[in-house]
Formats: sequence, structure tokens, C-alpha cells
Amino acid sequence: MSDAAILVEGLTKRFGTLLALDGVDFAVPPGAVFGLLGPNGAGKTTAVRVLATILRPDGGHAEVMGLDVVRRPAEVRFQIGLAGQSAAVDANLTGRENLRMIGRLAQMRRHDVGPRADELLERFDLSYAADRPVRTYSGGMRRRLDVAAALVQRPPVLFLDEPTTGLDIQSRTELWAVIRELVAEGSTVLLTTQYLEEADRLADRVAVVDHGHIVANDTSARLKAQLAGTVIEIGMEDEDRASRAHEVLVEAVADHPQRDGTIVRLTSNEGPSALIETLRLLDSNALTPSTLTVREPSLDDAFLALTGRRAVETDDQGEDAGRGSGGRGRRHGRGGRSGRGGHEGDSGGAGSGSDGPTKEWADAETRNAEGFFGEATEAERRRGAA
Repeated sequence: MSDAAILVEGLTKRFGTLLALDGVDFAVPPGAVFGLLGPNGAGKTTAVRVLATILRPDGGHAEVMGLDVVRRPAEVRFQIGLAGQSAAVDANLTGRENLRMIGRLAQMRRHDVGPRADELLERFDLSYAADRPVRTYSGGMRRRLDVAAALVQRPPVLFLDEPTTGLDIQSRTELWAVIRELVAEGSTVLLTTQYLEEADRLADRVAVVDHGHIVANDTSARLKAQLAGTVIEIGMEDEDRASRAHEVLVEAVADHPQRDGTIVRLTSNEGPSALIETLRLLDSNALTPSTLTVREPSLDDAFLALTGRRAVETDDQGEDAGRGSGGRGRRHGRGGRSGRGGHEGDSGGAGSGSDGPTKEWADAETRNAEGFFGEATEAERRRGAA
């Protein structure tokens, strides 16, 4: 048995002809935040769903708190909380009623449910709205309630699947503060995100995922340190001039300039001298920048160097193809995710347009749903009546 809170070895998952996970490996120590960073379709959500026992992997091995997710799924569900990409709370219930319902579904003792709900409402700054229907909540409030629901059962491992997507800056900052508090108390957090700043601020270690592969696994500081020392970004008035500037610099400098729309970007260890040479070349070709930025490398630059593209640029493919045609996600009635076992279909995006992956996803979800209650009932029998 591994000492890791989360252990993944050689994990594979296929939806029809689409290989969503292709030999993924990583380990997360207890009490750490581990970031899975990548664009939509990279495989992040598929990995989380496997770990949350919603999907069965096609190959490899995965454990949560020393429990095999395939052989002992019901026990795993009592060790995890899951907050998916969209809040899946009941809009017609109040915030307090939602948390109490989750507590009862999680088989908590009746006299513990109310105090735990009140504690979480206070912690997530929702006490003032506790008795209002959730349909009256803002997006940030719903997200905080969703994360609170994931914590009702006090799970040692928390999966946060792009938890701040769609939130404003203030709500995002507030949720980051909550995540830091949870980790300080000993929780282990697996965070998937497209936001480079989020991974940089929160994660002790970051795995960069691209097309189902882990292409890098290190601290954000070390990932950024692999790049040259200075990033020069030159903004041109339009894409035509940016293209001309890019051609000029490609021929004259050895720092492999890249163009992104109207921005030409290059990294260099030479710093000031590279900047002077770049501006001289542009001026000699009658190309005047409209903006100029000189900065240190960011995690975004590291991701671009590793994958050849930015973290936020593609529509949902791989993992999202499995979500089917849309609609709000459902959650299982008992077990993990603080009694809910997780999303069966989080935000319901448009899929990839391929019937194969969508049908296979639906079949996989049906098999999981059919086996869920029998497994959970047996685990609860061993656990004892609440």
C-alpha cells in the first residue's frame, strides 16, 4: 500500500476511438494541493471521474487513501468529496436544506447533520442566505455552497474540477482562500484548472496534461525555471504587421519567436541586449510596435513551451465528449462526494459531435449507476447503521 493520498499508475480510458487517458501517472501526498493543468479535452475531468469511481478505467491502477478505485469503489466514496465544473445543488431548496440533505444521504447521524450544515454555512459566508432558495443565489454563492456540500462528510480527499470557472475575480479569490484553509487543516486536494494563475497560486505541484498524456510534473517554480530568463512581448496594430514582424525576427534571432494573433513573443537569456536588437530589427523594417512588455516567464509560458499551445484555447473534446448532449449533472444518492458520489455529467457541454464517445459514456454511466447502490449498501452494512 502506498503512502500517497492519491496514486495513479498507467491509467488509460478510451471513449470509442478517442483515447482520453493514455498512461497517466502521478501521486499526491497527504495534505497537499496537486494541480492538473490543461485545456478542455486534455483528460483532466476523465481522470477525476475515474478517481471518484464514476468511470471505470480501461487500464492501469488508481488508489485513493490506499483503496483501489475499481475493487473497492464504495469504500472510496466515503473518503472523497467532489465539486464539479458546475454547481449541482438543488435550486428549489434553501442552502441549509441542501447541506442537511447531503448529510442524511451520507449516512451521518441525525443529530450531527444540523450543526455541520450550520458550521459550513458560516465558514463559506452563506449564513445570511441560509434560508433562501438557491435559485436566488449568485454564481459565486452557488459555487461556495457546492464546495461546502462536498465537505459535509469531512472527507480527507477533495476533488475540485475547475471550481472557479465562470466566477468573477472576487469570488475566485474567496474560493482560493477556502482551499488554502482546507489544506492547512490536513485535507488533500486534487485541483483541475485551465487557469495558470490558479495553479501557480494554489498547487504544491503541477502536472501538465495534454491529449491524455502527462507532459510535465513538477513545481510551478521549476517549470518556469526551465525557460529562458526574459520574455519579450511585442504588440502590433494588426495581424498582418504581426506576421511580418514574426518573419523578420525568425530570420534574424535565435530565440524562436512565436506569434499569437497580434502579439509576437520571444524568450531570451540575454535580456536587455535581446530587447535592443529586437527593436532595432523592427525599426529597420518600418515595423513600429503598438505595445511592448518585458517580464519574467510565467506558468503560461511554461505550458506553451511544453505543449505548443495555451491552456485556454480549445473547445471541449475528449472528456467532454462523454457528457452527451447537455443538461445539468446528476449526483448519486449515497456514498462519496459527501454522500453523493460525484457528478454523472457536470456542465453538460455540447460534446464533440461524435456518437461513439457519447454512447459509450452513457453506457459507462448506466453500468456505474446500476452497480452503485448494491456496492454502497454493502459498505454501509459493514460500516454500521448511522
